[in-house]
Amino acid sequence: MLHRALRELPDARFIYYADTDNVPYGEKPKEVILDIVGNVMRFLTEKNVDAVVVACNTATSVAIKDLRARYDLPIIGMEPAVKKAREEYPEGRTLVMATPVTVKGDKLKYLLERVDSQHLVDMIPMPDLVRFAERGVYDGEEVQDYIRRQLSDTDLSKYSSLVLGCTHFNFFKKALRSSIPDTIAFVDGIEGTVAQLIRKLPKVSSNPDDTPEAEYYFSGRPATPSQLTHIKTIYTILDEAEHI
Repeated sequence: MLHRALRELPDARFIYYADTDNVPYGEKPKEVILDIVGNVMRFLTEKNVDAVVVACNTATSVAIKDLRARYDLPIIGMEPAVKKAREEYPEGRTLVMATPVTVKGDKLKYLLERVDSQHLVDMIPMPDLVRFAERGVYDGEEVQDYIRRQLSDTDLSKYSSLVLGCTHFNFFKKALRSSIPDTIAFVDGIEGTVAQLIRKLPKVSSNPDDTPEAEYYFSGRPATPSQLTHIKTIYTILDEAEHI
């Protein structure tokens, strides 16, 4: 999400918080996720941020309502882009890949009630993709074998769109494309989330030349040189994924 926001808001300053101590969230109990996200919010509000993007579908599903009730600043969440998929690719079914918590959560259930009256959306949990992402493994035989196993009982000929319902899943477009037909379009919610951030920001102040465009933290600790290198690698993967 930050990768896109940096392009769309070049004058803004960002604080990036990767919670490496606690990921993956997707199979944790809701109470644990609420506690973790609460700690992250306290860190960010102490930095006097103007807005917060919860750039995680699982955390949004579990915690966004609680966060908005507790904090008086714009808090933008993410949800699987099911509405966008149904509007742009109505000719077939839509498959949603997400974490187990997102798949089972009330937020996605209510979203489907609003936009899937014809029951053309199917869901599949993909928890191991998050684990691969945390290891920095985005393609290869191990990843592709996992994808094929998860999709083995799915008739892909029925689908026109695949919703990437976790921000990590954008890293796997190349691996996913090797297992799904070219006729299935990838859809994610990042574009809409950045647009909502732009609408909600009170004002984007000019960024002085000597101020970094983003500060990076990993579970509250400043990023190490190796972590910054990894982020650059991720940005390269995302640039390439835009053309898949």
